[in-house]
Amino acid sequence: MSYIEGRVVHDADAHIMETPNWLRDHADPSLRDRIEIPGYANELRQTGDNETQLRDLDATFARLAEKHRSPEYTADELGQVMLRKNFAATGSFIPEDRPRVLDLIGVRSQLVFNTFHNSRLHAWEHSGDLELAAGAARAHNRGMLEFCSVDERLFATCYIPLVDFDLAATMTAEALAAGAGALLVASGCPPGHSPSHIALDRVWAQAEEAGVPIVFHVGGTGELIDPAYFANGLPIPADFHGGEENFRSVDFMGIPHPPMQTLATMIFDGVLERFPGLRIGVIEQGAIWLPSWARQMESAIDAFGRHEERLRSLSLRPTDYIRRQIRVTPYPTEDVGWITDNIGPDVCLFSTDYPHVEGGRDPYGRFERSFGTVDEPVKQKFYADNMVDLMGSALTNPT
Repeated sequence: MSYIEGRVVHDADAHIMETPNWLRDHADPSLRDRIEIPGYANELRQTGDNETQLRDLDATFARLAEKHRSPEYTADELGQVMLRKNFAATGSFIPEDRPRVLDLIGVRSQLVFNTFHNSRLHAWEHSGDLELAAGAARAHNRGMLEFCSVDERLFATCYIPLVDFDLAATMTAEALAAGAGALLVASGCPPGHSPSHIALDRVWAQAEEAGVPIVFHVGGTGELIDPAYFANGLPIPADFHGGEENFRSVDFMGIPHPPMQTLATMIFDGVLERFPGLRIGVIEQGAIWLPSWARQMESAIDAFGRHEERLRSLSLRPTDYIRRQIRVTPYPTEDVGWITDNIGPDVCLFSTDYPHVEGGRDPYGRFERSFGTVDEPVKQKFYADNMVDLMGSALTNPT
């Protein structure tokens, strides 16, 4: 038995939970001392020098790994697979446990992202230190590929900094040669140039030829909104996770803005026209914005088409590019039936966000309820076929 039964399902958004030393352990030796222990490890740190802290953190997670292997923990993994979250979840940080998770959930594959490093990779890319940006990205990619190597159903996302044209092309080639399942880029603008710059065509061309998608993910754009929005004279509410200062409703409203602007720019500047086989996934950034965004782009074409040669050179309307090349994961709190009715059945993807709290305890049930009485072929696209289209030759859809 499994959480999902009776249909083929692919999971477009899953995560590893990186231990505090994870990035340092996968970095080149010359770079390790420049990578600080991330902030989420503060409560685990012990007093003493840096090396002592690192050893103590390793010991903490070694003890947690032993707990995951205990008979008490494994006795009811099926009943607990969607209830345990973050580091408490099966296969969250122990690679060899992750194949059981796919069987317990009932998914044929997972596209796997980091948890803690999107904002750090973005910050390093914008730091002006190209050596650090490249070295941290390569460390991230080694760690992701290593974790996913335990099962061919796991597809690793590898980060490509777009800050430098030559570096981006080189790292794309490296990631593809190493077996990347998808190429992760920031959904906002790189420092100093547009994501549609023609010098980045070397990145899109390699991805298209390899049949590997470009993906965006929430968390890699720096501050979503001006922090002054929180200076309201009111008490600070608990965040989504029950903490004090992390993520709340006002932040939530800013999530779709970076991918909306980036993708519109790439469409208007002809990136999707030049690379019709390129697929782009917008992951964990919601999908309720898709219909109105498509309409806004249609209005922009009608308003500016007579005056902009780049728009007259496009062979398709914006909505057609979306349906042909862009795939997006709705949140389980969104009405996927309404989104599909208004953008078409070829765009939305199923995801669990495993093992994160935001994914909820029953994402499959929520999506099923929001679909209502929709025809089965539409569900088939959402749960499986659209993911197969996104992932290309790396993923087949067994019957």
